[in-house]
Amino acid sequence: MCTDAAALVEAIRSLAVRGAPLLGIAGAYGVALAAARGFDVAEAARALEEARPTAVNLSVGVRRAQAAHQEALARTGDPTAAAVAALAAARALHQEDAEASARMAAHGLALLDELLSGGGHRILTHCNTGSLVSGGEGTAFAVALAAHRAGRLRRLWVDETRPLLQGARLTAYEAARSGMAYTLLTDNAAGSLFAAGEVDAVLIGADRIAADGSVANKVGSYPLAVLARYHHVPFIVVAPLTTVDPDTPDGASIEVEQRPGFEVTEVAAPQAAGAGGGIPVAPLGTQAYNPAFDVTPPELVTAIVTEEGVVSPVTAEALAELCARPPAEAPPASA
Repeated sequence: MCTDAAALVEAIRSLAVRGAPLLGIAGAYGVALAAARGFDVAEAARALEEARPTAVNLSVGVRRAQAAHQEALARTGDPTAAAVAALAAARALHQEDAEASARMAAHGLALLDELLSGGGHRILTHCNTGSLVSGGEGTAFAVALAAHRAGRLRRLWVDETRPLLQGARLTAYEAARSGMAYTLLTDNAAGSLFAAGEVDAVLIGADRIAADGSVANKVGSYPLAVLARYHHVPFIVVAPLTTVDPDTPDGASIEVEQRPGFEVTEVAAPQAAGAGGGIPVAPLGTQAYNPAFDVTPPELVTAIVTEEGVVSPVTAEALAELCARPPAEAPPASA
């Protein structure tokens, strides 16, 4: 349990709290928590924003709650009223994310039905994009879940997602809980699946989408995009509009978080005594390259699915146009 913003910052850095939409929600609640506890809200907001540099949703949530706090404080001069305003902003963001999740699922399922003939979709996904990272049922996983409920999901292929195994530990759990037909595979087995013609579409989430449509997502996403292009398989990104960052012009401008090397050189086991508390799987002193994310260029992305609609082909102009549209009503659920 996080009883102050510092504890929440540590939870975010250690990935106890993770996933782009959830980071935005958590960041907003963190500001509200700091305000309610009488801490320095500006300092808490700064620490929260810096906890993870790649996921833009975190700063969006923090700044939204902080703005509500500052406005209420300036208007009333009452710290309690300002704390209440920050909490209301966090709760509103939480609800909006749940609604966005449902709308992305509907748009995504319609797109799958348009791109793929018939039912029985075989979908490959990477990392974790379900209810564990969202105020609703998720992003990419929510689309797969909608296909499952509509009787149009034949198989969900789940990448284990090295080195922290979010696919094996989390997505497999969510798929099993939902009664989906799923199969877990090592990340480096994906190429064999494509070659065998066993993948109809790839669905991933995103932690930041640049203005040109470049997509930063969990490391391992870019190789899937390359495989998908070679094998003529749709590569679809599902993310709320809060993940689009117009201030980041292109993929080269996205700051990619570098994680500790022990996540690669050790297997987690709290009772062991490695540098990260895990069981070593490499010689002591081995240097590890461990980026948390990679960046997929827009030309490899078939479509970006948001709560406000679909961008395809993915261009800076089309993405800007979508972001500029007034919010639409939620689409009806697909049959």
